Amino acid sequence: MRKLFGTDGMRGRAGEFPLDQKTIFNIGASLTKQFFDKLNKKPRFIVGRDTRESGEWIEKAFCAGVAASGGECESAGVITTPGVAYLTAQFGFDAGVVVSASHNPFEDNGIKIFSPSGKKLDGETESAIEKDIFSAATKEVEIGDAELNDEKAAFYQQNYVNHLRAGFENLSLKKFKMVIDCANGAASNLAPQLFAGFGAEIVPISYQPDGKNINYNCGSLHLEQLQKKVLEQKADFGAAFDGDADRALFVDEKGNLIDGDATLWIMANYLESHGLLVKNKVIATVMSNIGLEIALESKNIELVRTAVGDKYVLDELLKSGAAVGGEQSGHIIIPQKSLVGDGMMTTLFLLQALREAQKPFSAMTQGFTKYPQILVNVKVREKLPFENVGEIAEGAKLVESELAGKGRLLLRYSGTENLARVMIEGENQKIIEEQANRLAEVIKTALT
Repeated sequence: MRKLFGTDGMRGRAGEFPLDQKTIFNIGASLTKQFFDKLNKKPRFIVGRDTRESGEWIEKAFCAGVAASGGECESAGVITTPGVAYLTAQFGFDAGVVVSASHNPFEDNGIKIFSPSGKKLDGETESAIEKDIFSAATKEVEIGDAELNDEKAAFYQQNYVNHLRAGFENLSLKKFKMVIDCANGAASNLAPQLFAGFGAEIVPISYQPDGKNINYNCGSLHLEQLQKKVLEQKADFGAAFDGDADRALFVDEKGNLIDGDATLWIMANYLESHGLLVKNKVIATVMSNIGLEIALESKNIELVRTAVGDKYVLDELLKSGAAVGGEQSGHIIIPQKSLVGDGMMTTLFLLQALREAQKPFSAMTQGFTKYPQILVNVKVREKLPFENVGEIAEGAKLVESELAGKGRLLLRYSGTENLARVMIEGENQKIIEEQANRLAEVIKTALT
């Protein structure tokens, strides 16, 4: 059976299978059925969406499916992914549903489902929904034209903003200028309101969504506009969210990028200084820069690496009990606060650390030096284990001997395409580029 749910829910082109009206209706109906069987009562779901033009009809189709099977939906309107995760637990819903394709272009959309704990839907329920989708009758469905309750949605949104403020009551951002890139997405109304509430002077950009401009040359994947605006405005701080604001990347007062690795370094120092860095561990993925590992090691902090994906970071955080983890892309998870990455909450933690240190933002990354990195993709016909292909194993061994402990080689396959990825970090950009291209040629010869 074809698998529809990935590590970040279900995603695709809006209007096409599995994001067509009929399938979305069936997802809502199936989810309701699964929860009826588990709970033996009418299930209640809360639904939120980002700003894509397809979001509202997808939400209505989902809720129509829920209603057809006897369940109940409430709408949080346009809100962030972590906002839905929070509201699910706070108001006793049986599941939270996010209609978003995160950092993808507006033509795409997706569905993510959270349990009240904040964890994504379990594999068993996902498999049951997929089975129902593929066995459903082909008849057309009626979703009607149900009105979404804007007043109730505004209540939920405000409750989430209040939740973010809690714990940061002593944070003052007076005489502090911030540029916020909202990616024309779910944070467009919420982020300026949140940070202005702490007294900051806010310069918002990409905060006027029109249904088609989400992530378009803006947000956490396109930082050039933010870097330029921070310098123009002589701002103290810049933050960029993605479409559903579960991640954030930053720009210091000099226009330099502060990525997820640098954020983890700042967070680790802040938590350690407050005695909150549990077991002196930070969780990151195999893609995190070796410079982070070296910097943390200098402070006797262990970096534990996982496979790529916030799901795997969360699993390790829960297993180890560590206080913070994340990815280069800006997904940062602080389990004591939320089991979901929350770009706005991460921003508040950074601001608190910054104001407490009474330093410019650029000084907060001292001690962390990012090593040069090169990533080369190679098309392959099949994904054989690298260690089972003699010439690749020998080529990799040669590169590792050349790095001599002052760099890192990572060979991995893409999870979605027939691509081998060669990633090397080292002290000299020119040398690692030569090494990566040489090894890529070996892989190309052996596997194409």
